[in-house]
Amino acid sequence: MTKKLIPAREDIPDDRKWDLTPLFNNDEGWEMLFGEVEQEFESYTNFKGRLKDSLAVFTDAIEFHLMITRKIEKLYTYAHLKSDEDKSNQFYLGMHQRAINLFTRASEVSSFMTPEIQSLPDNVIHAYLEDDATKEYRFYLEKILRYKPHTRTESEERILAMSRELANAPGQVFGQLDNVDLHFGTLSDESGKEIELSHGNFTTFLMKPKREVRQKAFFQYYQAYENHKHTVAATLTHSIKKDLFYSRVRQFDNCRTSALFADNVPESVYDNLINTVKKNLAPLFKYLDFRKQALGLSELHFYDTYVPIVCDINFHMPYETAVDVCASAMAPLGEEYTETLKTGLLGGWVDRYENRSKRSGAYSSGCYDSPPYILLNYEENNMNSLYTLIHEAGHSMHSYYSNQNQPYVDHDYTIFVAEVASTFNENFLSRYLLQFYKDDPRMKVYILNREIDNIRATLFRQTMFAEFEKITHTIVEANRPLTLDVIKDKYRQLLDTYFGDTIHIDEELELECLRIPHFYSAFYVYKYATGVSAAIALADKVITEGQSARQAYLNFLRLGGSKFPLDELLDTGLDMHTPEPIQKAIAHFANLLDQLIAEYQKI
Repeated sequence: MTKKLIPAREDIPDDRKWDLTPLFNNDEGWEMLFGEVEQEFESYTNFKGRLKDSLAVFTDAIEFHLMITRKIEKLYTYAHLKSDEDKSNQFYLGMHQRAINLFTRASEVSSFMTPEIQSLPDNVIHAYLEDDATKEYRFYLEKILRYKPHTRTESEERILAMSRELANAPGQVFGQLDNVDLHFGTLSDESGKEIELSHGNFTTFLMKPKREVRQKAFFQYYQAYENHKHTVAATLTHSIKKDLFYSRVRQFDNCRTSALFADNVPESVYDNLINTVKKNLAPLFKYLDFRKQALGLSELHFYDTYVPIVCDINFHMPYETAVDVCASAMAPLGEEYTETLKTGLLGGWVDRYENRSKRSGAYSSGCYDSPPYILLNYEENNMNSLYTLIHEAGHSMHSYYSNQNQPYVDHDYTIFVAEVASTFNENFLSRYLLQFYKDDPRMKVYILNREIDNIRATLFRQTMFAEFEKITHTIVEANRPLTLDVIKDKYRQLLDTYFGDTIHIDEELELECLRIPHFYSAFYVYKYATGVSAAIALADKVITEGQSARQAYLNFLRLGGSKFPLDELLDTGLDMHTPEPIQKAIAHFANLLDQLIAEYQKI
């Protein structure tokens, strides 16, 4: 029996890895800048207590602080990318920890700045804001002033800054356990090939036509979490307690208000998402019932929800071909967009393939002084990898346009709008593939099925996750215990709600909530659901309205972080305060389902 093992990092060719030399030529360059920043910290004393002295001192302090922050972001980006290449590499793990510690120390020595800005007399700060010298920093300063009711004294802010590294412990422990210490064993696929099961190929196994294979993969994968369920429940609980600590210290009403405050998003937008989705679950139930019928099953299980309804289509797409497809799919955005995209994806932005102990999943990451890097675990036989590529490319192109058009102080857009850019790209990919395969009924069914599953995962599933976060945080806020049993019980109730009676829920699925890394960045996942809703509406506008809508969308990407996210979307004509964008997304899902059923009946 042949055996396929995950390669070591050194076995991956260099031209298939990201090129980090735009950040630093080598580790020595990183060490030099690290030392420079440490020495520059003492210059903060030149500004402490003096921000009221003059506009010149004030602007010098802001520029110095942004300069230090920019350098630290460069150091951190390099360190976390190198660590994610191989989470077992202790040298780069240490470098990553040093970068986090440097940020913590910078927060300590600069902790006087926010309280001092907020304590400036009204006539002084208004005069500063009205002067052209602060024009570039106006939105940055307005955001600081918004936090005035939630900012503590200088000494308290210093203590809070010192606590940040310690507060990351639950997420760090989960990350090491999940990416390094958890092992899922090997299993045989339908051809008899023995393959090591991993985060990277778990979904691939769930897409296997042979039910015994995906069933075995499901139970074997979750056995690892069953073996560590008490530990992971503890890390999750203490991450939520960390959220509660900071929300109470900063005098927010609750953890969710605290998390949404930076984006200026009211809780009503969050609740609107949950309520609108829960009122419109009928298309999801209809789809799952159709899936059970199409697969010829008497009972649908979760491990049956990923396998394509048309199972005899062999998808194989090398990475280079996938890049060409992504560029072609995004052609409606114009040649500048597609050429930049293609050059980046082939020219060093992307770390393409899985290697042993590499961070699981995918992301786009970078800083103002680097390319918008992408971590992938690309698999040529999995269409999800193609969608992941164009998803992360959406983030990276957003970063590219933002960095090209905004100053450093306003370049960093929020996750809320980031998820619009990524899912917009996925929508365009589906449109392109449906047209490309218009004369191939079976492939058309396959693509429709895939697009429906994509929206199901991004809209319905992430909304369920968002409600889970709301529930678990509410429990901790009420000073009630959040034990493993409570976590599983609450998650089971959500599974029953969001799946109805369409699937048989195996007990192992109650552990799903223990394996979601995003739960360690609280109230993050709802942005996937709002993002896909906005993206569907914007994609439709670009296709139907042409040049004006295309320009509006590209201008949206160029805005970066220069406005609050809801205001940026209002510029495109979308109001996320209302149920309408969510309803339109669900209607789009229902329309795709009707197309799928009609096309399936033809084959």
